[in-house]
Amino acid sequence: MIVEILAWIAALVIVAAGIFGLLAGIGMLRLPDLFTRMHAASKGGLVGAGLTLVGIAIVAGESSIVLRAILGIVFLALTTPVSAHLLARAAIKAGYVPLNTDAIEKSDS
Repeated sequence: MIVEILAWIAALVIVAAGIFGLLAGIGMLRLPDLFTRMHAASKGGLVGAGLTLVGIAIVAGESSIVLRAILGIVFLALTTPVSAHLLARAAIKAGYVPLNTDAIEKSDS
């Protein structure tokens, strides 16, 4: 009984991870400039991969696999924002300027 409940919970968590990954992909396609796309990719990737690891930990149930999943989530949570920040900083140093959203809002109205 409890194994079936855990399997359903893990399935829901993994489906949620897939939805976050899909939203990150849509954000990469739809958002206007590098910085907003990077935001969608880093946040969606972190949440999607983190939820996938949570689902794997729930299904496995072994302490060694749960520990590895937790360490993977911690590693992603520490490195994803840093890498996004460094990429944005490199883009600014390379001369890429953020899109001015005021110009878009004025042209739409």
